[in-house]
Amino acid sequence: MTTVKSAEKVAFVTVGTTSFDAVIETVSSLPITTQLERLGYTKVILQIGRGTFEPEKISRRDFRLEYYRYKDSITEDIKQADLIISHAGAGSVMETLEAGKPLIVVVNELLMGNHQIELAYQLYEDGHLQYCTCSTLLDTLKNFDESNLKPYPKGQPENFARFLDKAMGLSQR
Repeated sequence: MTTVKSAEKVAFVTVGTTSFDAVIETVSSLPITTQLERLGYTKVILQIGRGTFEPEKISRRDFRLEYYRYKDSITEDIKQADLIISHAGAGSVMETLEAGKPLIVVVNELLMGNHQIELAYQLYEDGHLQYCTCSTLLDTLKNFDESNLKPYPKGQPENFARFLDKAMGLSQR
């Protein structure tokens, strides 16, 4: 009898070109990696940007955690992932939503005048993603149900421009 190995289940974490060590430390912590493993993820890829924290790589039989700083494009990582955990940068968020991937946005509470909170909140209100902080990520993962997420409409940049205007308080619509 031959056994068929199930497909790899991948979580991809991105901080873009920024430094957001808190999310990298949180995602690579034992409680989060344990929860991801419980959820069936076999591989976690961290794109750590210009942060100073470098997580310990994990390589077990059924679970791996690896990282890199930058690539020319993260499009392939997003495409291959089953879940994206991202900072709230507009580029990373929109690329993920347009790829139709389930998304959890972790807001950096330390940023002053943080427009990212408004972006994440509005997209959450519209049903396109979940958002949290580093301190609530574990609970968010425990309660995450991607079937509740609505697809983001593709190929309509004017909708995103209107959305940003609304989120930033620049539009009354």
